Amino acid sequence: MSARTLQDFQQQVSELLLRHRSLLDVVTKFGQANASVNRAVSKAITECGCIELNARHQGFSEDLPLDEAMRQSKSHMAGELCENCKDAISTELGKNMFYMSALGNLLDISLEEVVAKESDKCSTLGLFNMT
Repeated sequence: MSARTLQDFQQQVSELLLRHRSLLDVVTKFGQANASVNRAVSKAITECGCIELNARHQGFSEDLPLDEAMRQSKSHMAGELCENCKDAISTELGKNMFYMSALGNLLDISLEEVVAKESDKCSTLGLFNMT
């Protein structure tokens, strides 16, 4: 089975989305789905404990060479997601993508074009793509 493209997925969402055709419904469901992703990640830390968070100041300075800044940069995370947490977060990311696709459909925005444009921007700006 070949991988679905974003265009295929967006079309599938268009065919399945019957109840939430209102832009306000989709925008609020998208926000709710995003919050659910954040909640699932938080639960991996606070309830399961498979990952830990230890956030500290990154300590960048203007005279720090770029390669050193890249080595110094940390994710603040330790550990790996267990299968249960990975599955929960993947499920929430899927819902998030569903509503992102629905939003793109309602606004006539192709997610493939969005990804291509952002990829071009990343390629052009490289490390200076600080968005």
